[in-house]
Amino acid sequence: MSIIKDRALAPSGIKKIEWVKSYMPVLTAIGERFQKERPFENKTIAMSIHLEAKTAYLALTLAAGGARVCATGCNPLSTQDDVAAALSELGVETFAVHGVNEKEYTEHLTRTLSCVPDIIIDDGGDFVSILHDAAPELSKNLLGGCEETTTGVARLAARAAAGKLSFPMFAVNNAKCKHLFDNRHGTGQSVWDAIMNTTNCFIAGKKVVVAGYGFCGRGVALRAKGLGANVIICEADPFRALEAYAEGYSVMSMDEAASVGDIFVTTTGCKDIIVKRHLEVMHDGVLLANAGHFDCEINKDDLNALSESVETRKPNIQGFKMRDGRVLNLLGEGRLVNLAAGNGHPAEIMDLSFAVQALMMEHIAKLPEKLSPALYEVPPEIDTLVAREKLRATGINIDSLTTEQEKYLKSW
Repeated sequence: MSIIKDRALAPSGIKKIEWVKSYMPVLTAIGERFQKERPFENKTIAMSIHLEAKTAYLALTLAAGGARVCATGCNPLSTQDDVAAALSELGVETFAVHGVNEKEYTEHLTRTLSCVPDIIIDDGGDFVSILHDAAPELSKNLLGGCEETTTGVARLAARAAAGKLSFPMFAVNNAKCKHLFDNRHGTGQSVWDAIMNTTNCFIAGKKVVVAGYGFCGRGVALRAKGLGANVIICEADPFRALEAYAEGYSVMSMDEAASVGDIFVTTTGCKDIIVKRHLEVMHDGVLLANAGHFDCEINKDDLNALSESVETRKPNIQGFKMRDGRVLNLLGEGRLVNLAAGNGHPAEIMDLSFAVQALMMEHIAKLPEKLSPALYEVPPEIDTLVAREKLRATGINIDSLTTEQEKYLKSW
């Protein structure tokens, strides 16, 4: 039985799902084929992913292919209660409530996995952690799974390198259709949608500090620049720092940037990017936002220790009043700002990511034999198929190589 906030919210969630469906033609086409071919008959799929309308449409696509689908969120603040109610109403077993505490959040993850899945979709690695450490017996039927995000893939790579990964997982985040578009363009737009809608602040002329210049950081920096901001990049990798410099951004350490920035966005996937010594020199009224998977990039313990009071200034804005009178504003409790305080990536972008996820679920379900435990890449033919289908759906034609051109490129 599902655990949701209120079943009466379902009509609102169904409308949201119907809206995003209109902008996800590749996933729609895959779903129509799944409905005919039923590739997941007698299979159970468990999903832990940001539970909003695009995710719900992915879950329904898998269910259309014959799967029993059990779904939960991968972040307590990214679940939309009306969408969770809609999923439950539409036949997906759903265990997700917005704003739950850590204990309840873990209980929902475990309850979802109690379906003893054949295939999993994970986002950030919480499913994988539970299946290895807390409830390994729930992985007894597992053929494999997919990881959606950079942080989760890093954790899987570490497990695999240590010989501590007990079932096969695919790094969907590494697919070109995922990280080139979702991480860069999806994060770039959705982060600024959330910041601007939450704060109603002017971005042009502001000094925006972006920590991390991976694909997510590049997208955030690019959109900030387009909005007229003066963008500062903080990076630990010398090659990425040089790239940022060559692309016209100011590059400096966080120790240098802390005293000059107006808006800070962390996108590193690491911890303690903004800590006490940085908070102590920030000016009054700064905005602090995180776009990394976990809420550890901005050190909230340091924020609390330095402040004499905390006030909810607006929904999703906590004002931390320092003892010297400065107020530092934390958005979305330091969780993924684009989902904790926004609607996540545009549907057109998630059409690419979730088309890859859907085809990877089919790939795993049809494997002739179970793979050995390891971290695998998405087969390039799946990645290419999704890109071509997206171009076709968008009405874009591209060139094809002739036989002679292919021969030329492969010869010496």
